[in-house]
Amino acid sequence: MTQRHLAGARILAQGLLDPGPGQAPTPTEVTRVFGAHQGQDVAGVMASLALRTGGELDPVLGAFDRGEIVRGYPMRGTVFAVAADTLAWLTQLCAAGPIRAATKRRPALGLEDAHVVRAEEVLEDVAAEHSTPGAGRGVLRAELLETWQRAGIPTDRGRGYHLLTHLISTGTAAYGPWRGNETAVVLARTWLPAGSDLEGSFNGEEEAAIAELARRYFTSHGPASVRDLAWWSKLPMGRIRSALPQIEEHLETGFADTDGRLHRDAATARGGGEQMWWRPGLAEEYARREKEAMRELLLPGFDELVLGYPDRLYLLDEAHHQALVPGRNGVFKRAAVRRGQVVATWGRTGSAGRRRLELQELVSVSDAQRRRLEKLFAAFPYTVA
Repeated sequence: MTQRHLAGARILAQGLLDPGPGQAPTPTEVTRVFGAHQGQDVAGVMASLALRTGGELDPVLGAFDRGEIVRGYPMRGTVFAVAADTLAWLTQLCAAGPIRAATKRRPALGLEDAHVVRAEEVLEDVAAEHSTPGAGRGVLRAELLETWQRAGIPTDRGRGYHLLTHLISTGTAAYGPWRGNETAVVLARTWLPAGSDLEGSFNGEEEAAIAELARRYFTSHGPASVRDLAWWSKLPMGRIRSALPQIEEHLETGFADTDGRLHRDAATARGGGEQMWWRPGLAEEYARREKEAMRELLLPGFDELVLGYPDRLYLLDEAHHQALVPGRNGVFKRAAVRRGQVVATWGRTGSAGRRRLELQELVSVSDAQRRRLEKLFAAFPYTVA
């Protein structure tokens, strides 16, 4: 049994309900309040941001072009979309472990430290004139890898990807403006806001940075637990708990019952498990908007509603999890959600201009529900036709 009311509260917290005319936040505001938004599927993260900001892609792409949003490797060795003023300090806070792990793999790739140094030098040469926010268009990855290859830096067998990931993770580069169907590579020192590293943002105090990340996570993902945040960020639970007193006044806390409804104490929730945190007023707003939160949603494959928590069984039964993540190989299919439950995975079929919704039902979908999903499909914010 899924916890549909927990799903509904999270749908509301994540900004997936219509905010009303003139009330939609900007893509930059959404990206900042999320802390980081899963971004390894670039088309998917553009859609995720658009769905939370009025449904249009142009404002999202414009925010990338202006340098307000970037993609990087701040956590877990994977790509996230992050506000430009957040990437540097968040990466310094959370990326040390993945950097060490990647560095240990370098000898097996046939790479030496000299290759890393040379790759950085070449990147500086090619990207410098293209890394001014609002004007620069960055360097496409294929162009960069070709330039590295000509400079004698090996890029085959994943070596180019390793070098680029390292340079982004260690603060030399970032993924910036939208070009074609990807975000181009830029130099971080000119593209990111000055003074946005740990020292400039928090006077080097990591506990203050952890508190800020926790505030953003619980505001955008809550109801969620310290364990959820520790999994998402890979920060130790003890460090998160130590930082919580700095932000408790900005959050509400309680427990969820077996249906996911929120209660102030565990006894009222009938021993409802872990303590959770959420933004002020969320429970009351969900009570008013419960019916709206139970409506159909179409999500891209790597949306934070699915990937923002270690346990996805609040959204779907264990028997259906395999359909969402075939082989549990880290590749997530697009989810169709109704009444706080994943009811199908979805795709599109047909030639450009004549696309049709294709549903793989996990539970029965009525004709009326399908018509509503088709309406959502017609308005879905794709970056390509």
